[in-house]
Formats: sequence, structure tokens, C-alpha cells
Amino acid sequence: MNRQPIGIFDSGVGGLTVAHAIKQILPGESIIYFGDTAHLPYGDKSEEAIRSYSKRITEFLLEHKAKVVLIACNSASASAFEYLKKEFENKVILIDVIDPVVDYLKTRKISRIGVIGTKRTISSGTYEKKLNEAIPSTTVVSLATPLLVPMIEEGFIFDDISNAIIRSYLSNETLSGIQALILGCTHYPIIKNQISKIFNFNVEVVDSARIVSIIVRDILDKNNLLNDSGIVNDQFFVSDYTPYFEKIAKMFFEGEINLHKSDIWSS
Repeated sequence: MNRQPIGIFDSGVGGLTVAHAIKQILPGESIIYFGDTAHLPYGDKSEEAIRSYSKRITEFLLEHKAKVVLIACNSASASAFEYLKKEFENKVILIDVIDPVVDYLKTRKISRIGVIGTKRTISSGTYEKKLNEAIPSTTVVSLATPLLVPMIEEGFIFDDISNAIIRSYLSNETLSGIQALILGCTHYPIIKNQISKIFNFNVEVVDSARIVSIIVRDILDKNNLLNDSGIVNDQFFVSDYTPYFEKIAKMFFEGEINLHKSDIWSS
């Protein structure tokens, strides 16, 4: 199993931030990535729909011999992680992007934490619930920022349009006085510098990418699943082709990528 790939899925390009971090820490590992661009964004979908999409994608990744499956999507982690653990019990190791961030923040002395994410992630209350249980002395405030994912997917980054949208959200009184801000969507690290700048770099901006990649490394090591063969084969799948996905993927992975369109919903 060591040579088998790490399975990663997200609704679009956001999970590429996690995939990139994993490749930096584990360059000898192969990855198989699925971006469900046909159903993007997950943030405005029902819990039932997200669970259905997540189950089918997990099956697809297992069909391609993934040795672990990482849910690189906060909406899917919030709505489908526990469901998937039951559906695929004893079949594959599943990893979400929420629990590792909560565990990280337990090591920090922060009295007020902000969370931004999609409507589904925020309405689920998953971050607030888990943080309140893990760090009861900490105040957690949440804000839905639904325009950020389509903004990023459409390529509006590092420009006046994106700066105006980001500033409008982050100036909300809900986030007043926070010491740390959780980027509760794996798309958001793409605009992390813009977010940090609006806070004048005085707020710790927490993205899950590096935190989760360390967890993946530790899990593979613990289960003797690290790839030491020297053979690497990365594959990227999307359910609907978008030029921007390929552009972002090439930016993260520096050159040509093995990108395929796979309509797993008609099969």
C-alpha cells in the first residue's frame, strides 16, 4: 500500500492549497485529487447533498487505490466527516480539516477567535462547538463569507474587486477584537496575504493547509504507509473542466499537471 496515493477532495481549487502543502512536506508521496467543480460551491448546498457528493467522491478515490482520504473542504468536513467515517469504517483512514486546526489552537493562548467560512460551514456550528469543548475559556465568533469562494474560483484575486469584498467582510463588528482568524475554507489561503494585510498583520491568520499536512505525515508514519519507493505519480480530476482550475493547479505545482475530467455522477 505504501506506493498508493493520498486521496484528496474539495469542491474546487481550494483543496489545492492543502495538496500543495502535503507535497512540500511529503515530496515522495503521490496524490490523487478530485475537484467537484460541477457542484461548486458546496457552501450553499444542503447537508444531504454534500454527504451524497462526498460519498461518491470517496468511492472514486478508493477505486483509484487511495491509501488515505483527506476531506480538503471545510463544508464537507463539517457536514459529512462523521457520516463518511461510518460509511467507510475499516475501509480507509479518513482525515478532515477541522479537527487538526482545533488541536493546534489548543496549544495557543488566545482569548478571542474568529472563524470565516461558507454558509454551510458557519451554519453547522462545527468550529464553535469543537473549540468551545476544547478551549472553554476562549470566545469564538463566526461570520459567513459566501462571496469569497466564487470570487476566487472566477480568478478575482489580488485586485480592487477582491480587496473591496474582503475588506467589507472583515470590517464586520462580529470580528472586532479577535486575536486569531481561522480560514474556515481551503480556498481562503489563496487570499491569506490580503486578509493579513487588512488586519495590519496583528491577527494570527490560521489556515489548515500546513497543519493538516503534518497530521497526514504523522498518520502515514504511524501506519507504516510512507512511500519510500521513489516512484511518484500525481493525478488531478475535476467533474467539470474550468480553465481557472488548471491555471491555479499549474501555479501550485509549477508546470504541467496530469488533469482529467471525470463525470462520476453519470456513471
